[in-house]
Amino acid sequence: MIGGLGPLEMFILVGIFFVLFGAERLPKMANALGRSKGEFQKGLADTSRALDPSKAIEDMEAGGRTAEQRLFERAKAVGIEPAGMEMGQLEKKVEALEALSSDE
Repeated sequence: MIGGLGPLEMFILVGIFFVLFGAERLPKMANALGRSKGEFQKGLADTSRALDPSKAIEDMEAGGRTAEQRLFERAKAVGIEPAGMEMGQLEKKVEALEALSSDE
């Protein structure tokens, strides 16, 4: 029994659905229902991931800026124009220049 419904009741419900919607539209409706359930689960997972307290603290400390934005600000502070540079290469140059300026 599913939800208190016996086999006869389930058969009657399926028959009513076929009469109301037709055999052609039922698979489309089931497909749409499955997609919406998947989207709901994906949204629920994204929301639960977004509620990670360590991530929230990190975002608050960053002032709403992404890691790339912070790196660009650091690069401009040491005198590098970050436009067109790869992130890894830019990170190395910024760290090197920051180390040189701290040694002085």
